[in-house]
Amino acid sequence: MEPRINIDELSPRAIVAELDKYIVGQQDAKKAVALAVRNRVRRRLVAEDIQEEIYPKNIIMIGPTGCGKTEIARRLSRLTGAPFVKVEATKYTEVGYVGRDVESMIRDLVTTSINLVRKEYRAGVEEQAKKSARERILDLLLPSSQSSGSAASAVSGGVNSPQDLLRNLAGMSAAGQQIQAGLSSGESQGDATDLSATAPGTDSAANDSKTDDPEQQRKQRARELMAEKLDRGELEDREVEVETQGQTSPMVQVLSGGPNMMEDMDLQVQNMLGDLLPKKSKRRRVTIEEARKIILEEELDRLVDPDKVQTEAIRRAEQMGIVFVDEIDKICGRQMGGGGSGPDVSREGVQRDLLPIVEGATVSTRQGPIKTDHILFIAAGAFHTSKPSDLIPELQGRFPIRVGLEKLTEAEFRQILTGPRNSLVLQASALLETEQVTLNFSEDGLDEIAGFAFRVNEETENIGARRLHTIMEKLLEDVSFEAPELPESERTITVDRAFVQGRLSEIVEDTDTSRYIL
Repeated sequence: MEPRINIDELSPRAIVAELDKYIVGQQDAKKAVALAVRNRVRRRLVAEDIQEEIYPKNIIMIGPTGCGKTEIARRLSRLTGAPFVKVEATKYTEVGYVGRDVESMIRDLVTTSINLVRKEYRAGVEEQAKKSARERILDLLLPSSQSSGSAASAVSGGVNSPQDLLRNLAGMSAAGQQIQAGLSSGESQGDATDLSATAPGTDSAANDSKTDDPEQQRKQRARELMAEKLDRGELEDREVEVETQGQTSPMVQVLSGGPNMMEDMDLQVQNMLGDLLPKKSKRRRVTIEEARKIILEEELDRLVDPDKVQTEAIRRAEQMGIVFVDEIDKICGRQMGGGGSGPDVSREGVQRDLLPIVEGATVSTRQGPIKTDHILFIAAGAFHTSKPSDLIPELQGRFPIRVGLEKLTEAEFRQILTGPRNSLVLQASALLETEQVTLNFSEDGLDEIAGFAFRVNEETENIGARRLHTIMEKLLEDVSFEAPELPESERTITVDRAFVQGRLSEIVEDTDTSRYIL
């Protein structure tokens, strides 16, 4: 996972440098998004009376597929921790037609923001939750020695007396046997205290609590011994009963006449009814390993305040959210201004529905109303058969920054192979290392791969950097297939020019074949 950068301290040039670690070329586009992010920082520093008047400058990226448009927006959101959602304009139709409502992109953004904030908050209380989960598991194992008073069920073949508790500890250590022997013969309280103090994994609070009641002492020592075995992982396969709470699922389908028909209304109705229905308890018999996961989730949910999560999530969505609208060129009408009909009418309808969202509106969501005034919208499209001026004039004005992305050169293909932190060469090598196969890419081999990718893009459809994925998969197909059975002497493979040519030259030379295979 990429480390999050502090955008408050980074200049636009530094933001571009961070993007350079993952994306090759396209400096104009990186510069545009870096300025958009930096302007958000600047906006927070101006006087409050003018903050609300400063709106983000939305961006349209124009360039062929596979040149890095989506990756630039996605990497920017990951590095800054901003809620991000990618949508395809072709999924939407104007209100009244079958398809998704344009406002659903904002609801998706809020959901993403809530998941992001919840994950951060849960990470902050994880250690505390693990400690609470450990105590609850001990309560399940030793119900008669519960320290928290919470309701719990006993392990299979439940026991009642402290002697029974100790006797049923399978594989008891020598120290545990001494404790049991001491309990049976009435060992002195002082000696028993010394023994319990040496048990690892015992809470200091438990050690400090002293009582003259022999029964309580036995229970305490049984719990300490069980905690020791639990911490050593010796009880992972033992079964206990846990009580889980689930929500009764309402059998509701609203006008489900197709895969997308009214799906957002359907989801909202189910969520609304789900809140009104009572929780249903269910008892399950699971292993300690599974119980730990279940209880940890419950403790995390208990420690994280949902109201705080929702408030922070809404703030981030409104002030930091990024919506990436891909394939915006596909909703350009062919006869804009000329009285379009058929599909052109629907395309223009989507644009008009999108207009108020981009301009600034209040969208109703399950979490409450969301203002879109300061959400950054980044649109992208290849614009092969259309141009940005084919969009309705009002929408064009909402995207004042237009950036052209160039098709990738052969030199940039070469850099993509090894330059980024998530380079294709690194990924391929890491995968085959799991089979004890070492890949060595020579310089001339990398040059040949880049050359083949560039050539196929020029002679067939230009799919940009995605062509490298196809080339690499075809190049290493036989190696990947045979890797588990390769003899020890053949587990180091050098990918040089001859290796590449031997596997790709015939396919590339046959244009008809390469069109389908590569």
